[in-house]
Amino acid sequence: MVDLILAAHSSFARVVIAYLVVLGVWGLATGLRGHGPSASYFGALVIAEGAALLQGAFGIASLFGRPPQNTIHLLYGVALALALPLAWTYVRGRPANRVALTLGLVALFAAGLGIRGMTTGS
Repeated sequence: MVDLILAAHSSFARVVIAYLVVLGVWGLATGLRGHGPSASYFGALVIAEGAALLQGAFGIASLFGRPPQNTIHLLYGVALALALPLAWTYVRGRPANRVALTLGLVALFAAGLGIRGMTTGS
């Protein structure tokens, strides 16, 4: 069972990273055009956060069977889960194009955290 959870954790990490890259490019493109994020973009960010939390649940479930070799892997997971909500608290009330730019950059940063987490895990 632990092997199945670890396989899901590993495979889903790639999906979350790819999704965050798409959101990052989308946010940057929107902000550079001088527009703010749309409702669709905010919805996509909520989906990304939910996916990050699900990824964390897979990780927590796998801790009981086979913890990561490097415990910094856990820090990257927590940072990834917190990045988007913390960014939103920072950009609330700012000019719309800056909101899009900041959230796009944070999505790319979160993708980087995911990549780094994959290199420290297993």
